[in-house]
Amino acid sequence: MSSRRSRQSSNGTPRINDDQIIQLISKLQQHLPEIGNRRPNKASASKVLQETCSYVRSLHREVDGLSDRLSQLLSTIDSNSPEASIIRSLIM
Repeated sequence: MSSRRSRQSSNGTPRINDDQIIQLISKLQQHLPEIGNRRPNKASASKVLQETCSYVRSLHREVDGLSDRLSQLLSTIDSNSPEASIIRSLIM
């Protein structure tokens, strides 16, 4: 069986083929700040996946930091104040 041919997984759903993997890695690479500006297909698939994991971890840390800051902000203002109402409306 050719590696370019679609194969079925054990549950009967079509498996992704090599060309689709290459396309997905290329699309993923475009969204990474560290390697997204390089010429297409210059970075190896493993490098793209490593950078993706690193980038997702950094986004999680950023979200955690922003969440902490928001919690601190909310704890310092009166829950009935106009500022608190605005913040609540923004996060809902």
